[in-house]
Amino acid sequence: MRYCVADYLVDRLNECGIRHLFGVPGDYNLVFLDHVIAHPELAWVGCANELNAAYAADGYARCKGAAALLTTFGVGELSALNGVAGSYAEHLPVIHIVGAPNSHAQQRGELLHHTLGDGDFRHFLRIAEEVSVAQATLTPANACTEIDRVILEALKQQRPGYLLLPSDVAEAPATRPTKRLDVAAAAVEPAMMEAFRHCAQAKIAESRSASLLADFLALRYGLQEALQQWMDGTPMPHASLLMGKGLFDESKPGFLGTYSGAASEPQVRQGIESAGVVICVGVRFTDTITAGFSQKLSQQQTIDVQPNAVRVGDRWFSGIPMAQAVEVLHQLCKRQTSAWPAATQRPSELQPGTGDKLDQHALWHTLQNALQPGDIVLADQGTAAFGAAALTLPAGVTFIAQPLWGSIGYTLPAAFGAQTAHPNRRVLLLIGDGSAQLTIQELGSMLRDGQKPVVLLLNNDGYTVERAIHGPEQRYNDIAAWDWTRLPQALSVDGQAECWRVTETVQLAAVMEKLASPERLALVEIMLPKQDIPELLRAVTSSLGKRNSEMEH
Repeated sequence: MRYCVADYLVDRLNECGIRHLFGVPGDYNLVFLDHVIAHPELAWVGCANELNAAYAADGYARCKGAAALLTTFGVGELSALNGVAGSYAEHLPVIHIVGAPNSHAQQRGELLHHTLGDGDFRHFLRIAEEVSVAQATLTPANACTEIDRVILEALKQQRPGYLLLPSDVAEAPATRPTKRLDVAAAAVEPAMMEAFRHCAQAKIAESRSASLLADFLALRYGLQEALQQWMDGTPMPHASLLMGKGLFDESKPGFLGTYSGAASEPQVRQGIESAGVVICVGVRFTDTITAGFSQKLSQQQTIDVQPNAVRVGDRWFSGIPMAQAVEVLHQLCKRQTSAWPAATQRPSELQPGTGDKLDQHALWHTLQNALQPGDIVLADQGTAAFGAAALTLPAGVTFIAQPLWGSIGYTLPAAFGAQTAHPNRRVLLLIGDGSAQLTIQELGSMLRDGQKPVVLLLNNDGYTVERAIHGPEQRYNDIAAWDWTRLPQALSVDGQAECWRVTETVQLAAVMEKLASPERLALVEIMLPKQDIPELLRAVTSSLGKRNSEMEH
C-alpha cells in the first residue's frame, strides 16, 4: 500500500505520544479511519457520541500531554464543540480531525448532507477558529506542511488544533517524515533573562518570608517534577488552586491545602496571603476557584510566572519560558531559605460526620482514608469538585476537574479517556446524579473495553449546586429519578460490573475497602441529603448568586 496523507497524519500523532484516537465514525472520515485501524501503534477508540469523545480526549490529554479526536463534518464536529471549547479554556492540546466531503464536491458547491445546504463548506472552520489556536484545510499540496504547523502550534500553546481532511485528500500520496517535530522553545534574550534575575533577586532578598502558589498551567507545561523537587529541597509554604490540584505530594511538610481566596481554610489563607513574597506559577484567578475573586494578593507582593512572560511586582519580562523562570527562582530561594521561617505546616484534617447517615462531612472523611498513591481522581463540577478540594492527595495522584469551563457531565467520559491512557492505575470518578445523566452512555464504552473504574455516584436528588445558588425548591432543579445500580447491566451485554447503594458511613467505608483493588467496573450510589453541600461550595455559590443578581448602576 502506498504511503499517503492519512498515514502521515497518523504517524505524526503517534510521534507526539498519542496512542489512541477517540471519536465517532461518519461517512466522510471512514477512508481515514481505515489507515488508523491499519496502524500498528495507534488504536481507534469509538465513543457513544462526539461530545463524549471530546471529553474523553481531554481526559486523555491531561494524562498523556496531548490527544486526538476524530469527527465527521458538520453534525459531528458541532456535537464535539463544547468539549473542544473546554480543552481550549483549560489549555489542552487536542488535535481535532474532521473528515470532510471530497474536495472536488466542495469546489463545485454541491448541496451535500451534513452541510447547511448553501454550498459554503467553511462555516464550521470559521466556528472552529474561536476554540483552536491553529486551523488548516488540507490539500494534496499543503497537507504535510499544514499538519506539522497545526500540531506544533497546538503543542506550543497547549490548546486545540483543527484539521479539515477531505476524504480524497486522505488518500493523496505523501512522503514519510524524515525528522521529528521540534517543539523547542525559542532562545531567550540574555539581557532579558539577566534583568529578570536581578529584579527577582532584589524582591526575594528584601522579603522576610515567601510562599509558592501554583496552578494548572504549571501542570500543562510539564513543571510538576521541577516544582516538587524545589519543595523537597527548599521547603516553603505552598498551595495549589483547585484547577492545579495534584501538582504536589500533598502529604509532604509545607503543603498548606487548596487556596480559594476568602473561602480558604484559615491556615491556607494566612500562609499564602501573609507572605512577604508570593511566587505564583501558572496561576489564573477565576471566579469559582477564588470564591468570586476574593484573593488578597497585591501586585507588589507577587512574582507571577506565566507561559512566556514573568512579572516581578509591576514589571513584566517577556519571552522567558516557565521552566527557565522556575529554575531561576528556585536557585534564588535556595540562597535565601535559611532566613525564612521553617515550612512545617500540613493541611487541616477533615472532620467526620456526626451520625450514622452519610452527609458531606462523612463522605469526604471516608474517601480521604480510601485514597491511595497513584490514583487518578476525577471530580465533576459541583459538590464533587468542591468537596474534593479539601482532600489531601497522596504522592502520585492525578486530579482532574474542570472548574473554569465547568461543563457538567465532563468527568465521566474524561474518566474513560484517563483509564485508556493509564489502564493499570485505579480511577476514582466522583460525579453527581444530575451531571451523570448528561454523559452516562460512556459507561458502556468502559464496560466494552474491560475497564475497572470506581464510579462514585453522589445522589442528592437533582442539581444541588443550582439549588444552592438560586431556587432551592424550584422544579427546574429537579431531575428524573433513575435506578442507578441497574444501569451498568443495561449498558453492556457482556461487560462485568458490580454495584452498591449506600446510605451509611460504615457501608461506604466497607465498600471502599473492597475496592482497594477493583476487579471490574464498580458503581457506588452514595445517598446524600438534598440540600447538603461542602463548605467551600457554600462560599462559592453565595458569591455566584450575588454576582448573577447584581444590577448595573
